[in-house]
This record gives sequence, C-alpha cells and structure tokens, in this order.
Amino acid sequence: MKKILLVLVVGAGLFSGALLFAAGNSPDTTEYDEDTYGPKAPIIWVKPVRSVVFEHKIHTMDAGLSCDSCHDSLFEMESGAAEQKDDFTMATLYKGGYCGSCHDGSTAFASNTRCTSCHIGVRGHARLSGEVGAEAKSH
Repeated sequence: MKKILLVLVVGAGLFSGALLFAAGNSPDTTEYDEDTYGPKAPIIWVKPVRSVVFEHKIHTMDAGLSCDSCHDSLFEMESGAAEQKDDFTMATLYKGGYCGSCHDGSTAFASNTRCTSCHIGVRGHARLSGEVGAEAKSH
C-alpha cells in the first residue's frame, strides 16, 4: 500500500511540474502591430559591413523598448539614413554610437561580442534578399 501511495504522490508531483513547465513556456500569442512595434520585415544593412540584420520586434515587442528609445536620437526615422553617414562604422559602435549606445556590455551584449547575433554575412544576405546563386559566388 505504501508503494502505491508513493507512486501516486511522485506521479502527481511530476505531472504538476510538467503542467507548470508547459504553462511557463507557452508561445506568445500577442499580435504584432507595426504601428506600435515598427516594421515587421527585418532591416538589412550593408554598411559598415555586409550584412547586418536588425529586427524591430526583438527590440520593441520582446525587449520592451519604445520607438523613441532610438528614434530620432540615435537613428533618424528615414530608412537608410544611418548608412549614408561617414561615422556609421563599427569603431563608432564600439565607442557607444548608434547600436553601441545600448550594446555596451551592460544594457545589452557588447557590440564587439556575439557577432553572429547581428552579422549574417553574404550567405545570410542572399537568403534574406532572395538572391539566386549568391551562395555559389561567395566561395
């Protein structure tokens, strides 16, 4: 009888734990609203190096930043404006400009670490932009 009771208690505990785990890992069903969170499509920069991907969703919806966290103090609202500036370089980011304002190792990962979080390279650019045959040309 004690063994049956022990099995029931352990089973109930495991089942409860599984339910709690599943509840905590349910997918976010919040609808993405471009007016609130910015464009859904990723921005692909080719400067300072080809290719860097930026997704508004990660920064706004997921991290809780508002549009005015970056616009217009760090980035102009106009698409592509940052790439036209001479100081839009990795050196500027490392000194706290543009993305480096938050990606300083304290607020968010430092801009000189975790490179592949943003840098997708030539092949990644080809996949996102739909360039046919670009993978073969990169070797």
